[in-house]
Amino acid sequence: MIDPRAIIDPGAKLADNVSVGPWSYVGPDVEIGEGTTIASHVVVKGATKIGANNQIFQFSSIGEDCQDKKYAGEKTYLEVGESNVFREGCTIHRGTVQDQALTKIGSHNLFMAYAHVAHDCVVGDHVILANNAAIAGHVRVGNNTILGGFTAVHQFCHIGSHVMCGAGTVVLKDIPDYVMATGNPAKPHGINSEGLKRRGYSAEVIRQIKQAYKVIYRQKLTSEQALEQLREMAVNTAEILPLIHSLQASSRGIVR
Repeated sequence: MIDPRAIIDPGAKLADNVSVGPWSYVGPDVEIGEGTTIASHVVVKGATKIGANNQIFQFSSIGEDCQDKKYAGEKTYLEVGESNVFREGCTIHRGTVQDQALTKIGSHNLFMAYAHVAHDCVVGDHVILANNAAIAGHVRVGNNTILGGFTAVHQFCHIGSHVMCGAGTVVLKDIPDYVMATGNPAKPHGINSEGLKRRGYSAEVIRQIKQAYKVIYRQKLTSEQALEQLREMAVNTAEILPLIHSLQASSRGIVR
């Protein structure tokens, strides 16, 4: 399953049933789990650990040195979970010692062609980055979030779970859980109710989340006033808690 034209460093650790196509390179500190397939013309390098059943398509670069000018060759890391798909030309960079020295990607994600994940990012599970979507350094992306094609996310931004960004969105602030956003700069446009329905959220819970959105965005409350109301709502609807956390944890401020 290893094409004779591929270059596999003797220090790399590949499970028995890993497939590597022609003219691909796997570096000395790389670990690749069972069932992962690597197409032709792929580079996997650095201290990179890739789990089981991932698919990496041609011309992708996984685990390369980051593009941060402070990077001076320190040993940093990339961890990738299971059952991810990296389509053509994806670029995924390792971390920097100025953060946790780690870029971390969860499981069951789809990175469409030419998607970019920069240094020190943390991406959850069941995330989609559509074609040419790019997240800058130190960005956090929650679970079940979709970034439309050509979405660009500024460094240090936090994007919650169940978020949906329209194509071409420019994210300069944090986006709370459940919110749909689009535009340059990104502006909120309600709750991702269709996504929540598909994931089994009840009509009543979605109604409560919509009400929480109105508390944040429609009632002209201060942040502390909004948090007070959200805490009251969370007593009966635990799904409000991620919104509270989004507001409390935001260092850049949320999209408005």
